[in-house]
Amino acid sequence: MSDTPLNWRAAQAAAAQLLAGWQTAGQPGGAITLFDKDITQAVVCAGLADLARREPFTADTVVRYASITKHIFAALALNATDNALQLNDRLGSLLPELQGQLAEVTVGQALDMTSGLPDIRQTLGLLGVSVNTVSEAQPVMEFIHGLTRLNYPAGSEITYTNTGYRLVEAALKTKGYTFDDLVQQHLARPLDVQLQAPESWFDVVPGLVPGYWHTANGWQQTSAGLHLSASGSLTGSANGLTRWLQCLLANRGPGKGVLTQLSAPRLLSHGQISHYGLGLAQTPLGSQTLLGHGGSHAGYKTYFLLAPDRQAGALLVANREDCDSFAIILQVMTKLLSEPLPQRSTAIPDGIYATRAEPYWLEVKGGNVAYLGSNEPLFQSEDGYAVSLSAHQPMRLKWTGEAVEGEVGHVARRFLPVASETLCLKQVQGHWYHPQYRTAFEICGNQIHIGVGPAVQTGTLSSLGDGRILVESNDGPNLNRFCLYFRGYQVDLIASRSRVLTFKKNISARA
Repeated sequence: MSDTPLNWRAAQAAAAQLLAGWQTAGQPGGAITLFDKDITQAVVCAGLADLARREPFTADTVVRYASITKHIFAALALNATDNALQLNDRLGSLLPELQGQLAEVTVGQALDMTSGLPDIRQTLGLLGVSVNTVSEAQPVMEFIHGLTRLNYPAGSEITYTNTGYRLVEAALKTKGYTFDDLVQQHLARPLDVQLQAPESWFDVVPGLVPGYWHTANGWQQTSAGLHLSASGSLTGSANGLTRWLQCLLANRGPGKGVLTQLSAPRLLSHGQISHYGLGLAQTPLGSQTLLGHGGSHAGYKTYFLLAPDRQAGALLVANREDCDSFAIILQVMTKLLSEPLPQRSTAIPDGIYATRAEPYWLEVKGGNVAYLGSNEPLFQSEDGYAVSLSAHQPMRLKWTGEAVEGEVGHVARRFLPVASETLCLKQVQGHWYHPQYRTAFEICGNQIHIGVGPAVQTGTLSSLGDGRILVESNDGPNLNRFCLYFRGYQVDLIASRSRVLTFKKNISARA
């Protein structure tokens, strides 16, 4: 444990400076709490909770925690259900409707991001289903039951996906446990805080404020139609979440033993240690190893980091899409712990790179890397590599002068610069369809069209060579980027979280 005193004053000043831009009139906002195991040391708030009512954002403002929910669900699933499931249980033994490779995934893999389960939201997006399209629980589960393939063999790499949490929650429901009931019984009432886990974006949650994103027409409210799950359904305030995090730091009450349990090392199938546990991620910061997690729903951003050895932490909640929650809370923690901010890396030249004869690609731009469309900042490591600080998207890369080499998701990859060419585009014009889901897309020139009428989504195409085309399209506040990987009269749709869809060429339609 460090002998350097915690610098609460510097951390509070940093928080105030980082949120200062949100004080401009008419902007959404957020709150940062700084706390030890016993008390809240400081609170910084900025902006508005509700733009229509002009209500200021406070530490009691209710927001969507989004994926911060994950570690809370994992804690309750493992500790408050009378051993209803074990980490080594096969999902197929708990949910007999699951088919093929999905049935062989274990509960532990479903919770630690090594499952290979395709993320349902991204999979539906690839099929042309907008983020705003409303869906109910049963049709979503039936869709999952129709899947037979994983993104990769379970346990072989790590990639973020929400589907594992949805399936473990469904397994607990078959045993009589609902997530919200567990939350009320074991957290909300014992801690005397308002927490709620709605199943729909449109369920009434007392005090819940809108989320916002900025468009050409100004700030607008967001929505999301996918049935919510324990991957990100929990709602509450900064103060309410702080109370729970203090229990974790103090190792008391409902938080007793939880930090150790959820952050215990997880192993991939080839023996590699993962720094993502069960809804908790390790983040290195100087001499410290922090534990935390972020959350992102349309219009809401959250993040917390804990320093268990110092029994201190910081939390951010916000109701605005443009919030870089990780960068903000990391800077606050550097001040609190008197640790240097990790240095960004620009050692890899800007450009688009792809593996040979595979659909894997990445783009480097200004010290940031997008791997299969998923963005991460790059930082300098002591051994000369550029690394991410993300435990669920670990990257360790270097520029050799002719290629980008290293690991992504704990898998060795070698990416070569993509040469500009247009031949591939000329060969793939026309209609492509998916017989199982009765959907199709059309390629016209350098554009792709998915959907019908006013709901059609249009994307821009650019060639990656070797039968690969990069697609960029917008769906509400989201920029979607994925790869079309052509193999004769078939094309695989490859994105960071979903790689299981194959479309076929409609050779009877006029191109």
